[in-house]
Amino acid sequence: MSKTYLQRADELLLQALSIPGLSREEGAIMSFLVDQLRQAGATDAALGFDEAHRKIPHGGEVGNLVLKLPGIRPGPRRLLMAHVDTVPICRGASPVKKGKYIVPADKQTALGADDRTGTAAILAAALYVLTEKPEHGPLTFLWTVQEELGLYGARYATLGMLGRPKLAFNFDGGSTDKVTIGATGGYRMAIRISGVASHAGVAPERGVNAITIASLAIASLHSEGWLGKIETTSGCGTANIGVIQGGEATNVITPEVHLRAEARSHDPVFRGHIIRAIEKAFRKAARSVKNISGKCGTVKIDGRLDYEAFRLPDDCPSVLVAEEAIRSLGNNPVRAISNGGLDANWISSRGIPTVTLGCGQENPHTPAERLDCGEFHRACEIARKLATG
Repeated sequence: MSKTYLQRADELLLQALSIPGLSREEGAIMSFLVDQLRQAGATDAALGFDEAHRKIPHGGEVGNLVLKLPGIRPGPRRLLMAHVDTVPICRGASPVKKGKYIVPADKQTALGADDRTGTAAILAAALYVLTEKPEHGPLTFLWTVQEELGLYGARYATLGMLGRPKLAFNFDGGSTDKVTIGATGGYRMAIRISGVASHAGVAPERGVNAITIASLAIASLHSEGWLGKIETTSGCGTANIGVIQGGEATNVITPEVHLRAEARSHDPVFRGHIIRAIEKAFRKAARSVKNISGKCGTVKIDGRLDYEAFRLPDDCPSVLVAEEAIRSLGNNPVRAISNGGLDANWISSRGIPTVTLGCGQENPHTPAERLDCGEFHRACEIARKLATG
């Protein structure tokens, strides 16, 4: 049975990796999941989509997919979840097997193992439950959308469709020995710098260059230690200017620049310090760049909390049950805290303590991404054990 189960899981994984599904464009991968679940006997009453995509500010093709099953035996409901979307570098990805790894055939693309491995692992467990009908308690499977854009699917999931689970397991990145019990909080900022346009050759002194303002602010943040890895006596975190757009011609003093930045920290108070340092640097730079008439630039900053930091207590049942499943396969669980955001951030903060388990992905979001097939098999076995108790 185990060999057949893992062979089927491999087939599902290769199919899932071959299906496009960038954030906001998850319709095709969701159709694949629904087809597989219906073929295995899932009823329309058990399957359903929420309307998360209608609540997400920028929309999307489809909401989160939920499969809710009654228990054959009593017990607390368990939730197994994974996100289905991939990042833009995965566009056109084609998986190939090389030794013990699955890698992208095109060295210019990533693989999409983040998080099609989790997608396939919990799908394999769901199909096993539907077809083999082992004894199990109440179960919910959740496939979320738009995790890569800011955990939107988890943030806007309709919790009422999940059946009030008491134990929750999110399958995402890293080693299958890793049990992630907490993660950082993230804040995103949209920064608009307004200057004054002028002819760069005829009258540059009349202009206020928004690019210059942006450059001064970024240089200041870098030199003062407020970009990249941030470590101070009052706290630690990270910050990044990830996007900068502006300018159309070299003969024009650029009047407007748009930037996108982020600040992260496990400590909400220190994250606030990072945010204020970024705001201060841009406003100071804007005041310092003036034209011949004394006019300076202006800055508008819009920010929002993407997800708050969380940490599960050491005796959290989800953590203990996950560790028991890992030990049952002869492995030693290792607790970890993530410096990246996870769907577990939002599900945990919304009242369902959620632990995150690895699926064997390595080097995600890069052309060097690969999947350790042995690790993926362990993730599938862990998912089956958690589903069947």
